[in-house]
Parts: sequence; C-alpha cells; structure tokens
Amino acid sequence: MAFGKSRREFLRDLGLSAAAVPFVLNLPSLGFANQQTRKQRLVIMFSPNGIVPKNFWPDEEGAQFTLKESLSPLEPYRDRTLILKGVCDKVRGDGDNHMRGIGCLLTGIELFPGNIQGGSDTPAGWSSGLSIDQEIKNYLQGRPDSRTRFGSLEFGVMVPDRADTWSRMVYSGANKPIAPIDDPYQMFHKLYGRMKDQESLKSVLDELQEDLRTVSGRLSSDDRKLLEEHATFVREMERELQSSGDLTLKHQVPELEPNVKEENDNMPKISKMQIDLMVNSFAADFARVATLQYTNSVGGARMKWLNVEEGHHELSHKPDSDEASQDKLTRINKWFCEQLAYLTKRLAESPEPGGTGSLLDNTLIVWTNELGQGNSHTLDNIPFVLVGNGLDFKMGRSLKYNKVPHNRLLLSLANGMGHQIDRFGNRDYCKDGLLTGLT
Repeated sequence: MAFGKSRREFLRDLGLSAAAVPFVLNLPSLGFANQQTRKQRLVIMFSPNGIVPKNFWPDEEGAQFTLKESLSPLEPYRDRTLILKGVCDKVRGDGDNHMRGIGCLLTGIELFPGNIQGGSDTPAGWSSGLSIDQEIKNYLQGRPDSRTRFGSLEFGVMVPDRADTWSRMVYSGANKPIAPIDDPYQMFHKLYGRMKDQESLKSVLDELQEDLRTVSGRLSSDDRKLLEEHATFVREMERELQSSGDLTLKHQVPELEPNVKEENDNMPKISKMQIDLMVNSFAADFARVATLQYTNSVGGARMKWLNVEEGHHELSHKPDSDEASQDKLTRINKWFCEQLAYLTKRLAESPEPGGTGSLLDNTLIVWTNELGQGNSHTLDNIPFVLVGNGLDFKMGRSLKYNKVPHNRLLLSLANGMGHQIDRFGNRDYCKDGLLTGLT
C-alpha cells in the first residue's frame, strides 16, 4: 500500500465496489491490519429468570472443579472458563427485582423513578447511567488503533417488540436504552448494507464475485481463505432470504402473539444465525464489543424443542420441592449454555485476522442473568460465567466470593480492556476497587 494513502483510497484505486469494502478492509495482505495492537473483544450474553443453584454452581473452588448439568456444555472449554459465585447486584431503589436485575446489571446504578409498575414494588423508569459495554465501546472508539465501523453491536433473540424496563439492558447514557436487533436479516443488512430487496442483494453478490477475483491475487493463502469464508457466509444468507421470501409469497403470514417479534419455535435457528453473524462481524473487525440478549427479564419463551411446554418465567416461580419443574429449568439453562458453547466453538475455530491464535484468544464472553434464582427473586449470587482469553484473566477456575458488589466486576472488565477507571455506576459499590482473584 502506498505511503500516506488511506484504506478507502486504496480500495477505490483497485476499482472495488462499496459492497466489497467491509470484506477487505482488515486483510493483512493489503496492509490494513494493525499488527502491533492486539484486538481485544468483549461479549456479554444474557439469559433470564435465574438458575437452579444445585445444578449450576460447582461444589469445589479453584482449578479442580466439576461442571454440573447446567454448565456441562462447557466441558471442552473448561480450561478457558472462569465461574464466579458470590457476585451480587446490590443496587436498590425503584422497580422490582426483575426490572433492577436487568436495568442495573450492566449499568451498576439505580433506575430512575417512572411509571412502569412491576410486581408489588414501586414503579420505575430507565437506568440513570450508561452500561459497561457502552463505556468500553466509547473508550475504544476514542482511540485510532481500536476504532471500528460500529464500535458495538447489540444482538437479540426473541426480545419482545416493546420498550420497557424489563426488555432493555444496554444504555448509551441516562434515560437512553438501546434496543437489540433480534431479526438476523436486519442485522445482516446493518453489517453488509441495507438491501431493499433480494434482487439488490443478488446484484451485490454478482459484483462481489468480480471484486474477489480482482483482490485474490494480492492476498496470502490465509487471507484468501478468510475472504472466501466471508463470501460463503453472504451466499448462505442470500439463500435464507430467498427461501423466506418464497414462503411469504406462497403462504399467508400468520398472526403472531402480541409483542413477540419472531416465531417462538424458531428460537434455536435465530440464535445460531445471530451467533454466526457476531463471529463474522468480529472477523471483519466491524466491532469489538457485542451483547447477545435472549428474550427479556421475565422472559416467557416456551422451549418445546426441549419438551418443555410451560413458559420459562412461569416455571421459574415453582418451588425447589417441585422436582419436575427444577429439571425443566435445568434443561433450559443447559440450552442457554449450549448457545454459549456454540459461540465459544465458533470463536475458537476462527483464526485471528492479522494476528496470532484464534478469535477466542482475544475475546472474553460474559454470560449472566438478572436474578440469582427465579423463585426467590434474589439479586445475590448473580450467575457470571466467563469464557475466553481476551482479558488475560486466569481461566480454568471456579471462584467463590462473599457477596461482593457486581460493580467491582464491571470495573475489572473495563480495566481488562485497557480502560483504567476506578469507579463505575454507583460509586458506593466501587470502594474496594477491582474484583480480586481474576488475574
């Protein structure tokens, strides 16, 4: 690449279409990748309604621990897993525990008073501060060596199509919730251009064929493989879009239950598509921060593919003595863990473009929940399961804390990403600094 020439100027001189730009901007062979700076990434994954403690938390502490049923899908990645018990959401104020559980989960600060009534508690509004993912995103976007096209991406799976405190965990600031995109096709358009219809998508793909031929001769074998993977992914999305379009023409669109954006039974497929899109976006360096939100606080998905007919939230209220319900809840949490394991697998098998190792070597996933347990609505022992090596924490362990504020973990995530702050959210819960024992 000629000295002083910008990325886009170089691509323009090659005669590439705008559609090709996202695919090639970060290929090392074209001199675009920053070989000196590590690309650290953070993913926060949310699932609702608490857990079944006896089937979730390891009995042991330290490096020798047994993964119980809910966490068993992580067995292939136990050496890259860090389980934190005893981290608590101590933020109080307005709203019920479901509302505060999700609204304060990533913000670490109180909700505003409002008019959304939850349970028997006082009504509440939106969070009074931004979430940690956006704090980190702002930090990364403020640095030339870590700035990306989007900064952060917010993925959703079956998030209700309504704006309320139970359905939002990401905030760009006080009173500024960010809705996740839970339609994979909409996310695809966000990443690769807003196509008005399938014909325009086909046209873009046709242009890409010629662009790939133009660029391929300048690339290393590793970069050619990465570019081919991008193109294959887009073609798979095209087939999905064409298929869905054909079905729409042949069949009347059914009326769906209010506030449900996608069909409940398609949840596994939507989950896979969103995870594939996320991994692809990381490979293209579109963003280094992402969230993945499954349903919402009080989420009521009916997971019939697990032979569970009851809604998730309904089941979570059943007592511990109801063994059948506890078994179903365990199956549900295991399914969420399977999604985490699939994301981990995809990251582990994807080479780091322009760097060494895999995407997982430079990514930390944090799986969490708004409650410690559904039937008690406790905000103690919030599940925090960390997977990956992106923040250089010492992995392969089960740690137990004595009711420490989760603000300290949020601080540790920011600092692990290079953002040196000493408080986040409610400063009263930051007095003891970073969470100990992580490194």
